[in-house]
Amino acid sequence: MKLIRLIYCVWSLMMVISCNSGKNEQAETNKSSDSLNQDDVFYQLNQKILRNPGDAEAYFHRAKINLEKNLIQAAFSDASKAAFLDSNKVEYLLLLADVSFRGLQVRKSIESYERCLKVDPQNLEANLKLAEIYLYIKGYAKSISYANAALKIDPKKVKAYFLKGFVHKESGDTAKALSSFETVVDLDPENYDAHIQLGNLYAAMRNKIALQYYSNALSLRPTSTEALYDRGLFLQNIGEFNKAIGDYKVLLKIDPKYSDAYFNIGYIALVFRKDYPTAIDWLSKAISVNENYAEAYYNRGLAYEFEGENEKAIADYRKALGIFPTYKLATERIRLLTVKK
Repeated sequence: MKLIRLIYCVWSLMMVISCNSGKNEQAETNKSSDSLNQDDVFYQLNQKILRNPGDAEAYFHRAKINLEKNLIQAAFSDASKAAFLDSNKVEYLLLLADVSFRGLQVRKSIESYERCLKVDPQNLEANLKLAEIYLYIKGYAKSISYANAALKIDPKKVKAYFLKGFVHKESGDTAKALSSFETVVDLDPENYDAHIQLGNLYAAMRNKIALQYYSNALSLRPTSTEALYDRGLFLQNIGEFNKAIGDYKVLLKIDPKYSDAYFNIGYIALVFRKDYPTAIDWLSKAISVNENYAEAYYNRGLAYEFEGENEKAIADYRKALGIFPTYKLATERIRLLTVKK
């Protein structure tokens, strides 16, 4: 049975909002002023292009404004024009590559970065971007090649080691992945993401050093639900249930809608402690925040069944099947309970 939903990511936990209304008003004023200035600049660029359709620099700057406004097609058109008018300008090629990627034109983005490297083989940004893109599209050999090229330019470039770590991880080379992420934390001890990756890699090996890396991540981001969940899950998997539940409960104070934490506490009660009323309580909480949680319905059904409440069990198994029609375990439990009748 699949116990949890593993996640890579990560993400934002909180926003800091100023309580000073005067500062907020000033911020709004500045924002309006910036927008007005940007509109003025945009108008001036339009006039320049009308007067001189061969002004590559004007297209370049207009493309940047369009990109800031998330007008991807307009930005792509202007960046393409700038790069066409001056194909040896690195800044134009980098912008075209960036806009292309934002517009999901991955092949065009790769071509533009490669054109940039023909003009400037020592361009660090182009090498890193290509390493990143090839990681996304699972071109692992090329990703490593471009990351290594970046490291020849800057031997201490943290991002290059981080990208290599992910390539090795996805390729199944745990030893090299550990080495790359450990280099990241050596160069940048406050790199939260590298600590998480190291924790996850060691956790997969059931090595307790994972706990140190999760704790390092939490020292950097004390309210990280990701780090709390990952550490809790590792503790659960090695049988330290009280500590696992402690992490899940801290997590739930930060994010009361984190359904997997409710589920895992319920699962511990159900499978390891045979405490079915407690399991029902926690699994019900998981369902209350995620009504489409098929596994929670199935496991609550088991708890009801073990408590002798077969009608409630069948109802939960059917609910699980309504969400996940090929849930074979739920189908089997219904069949067995129906036969008993």
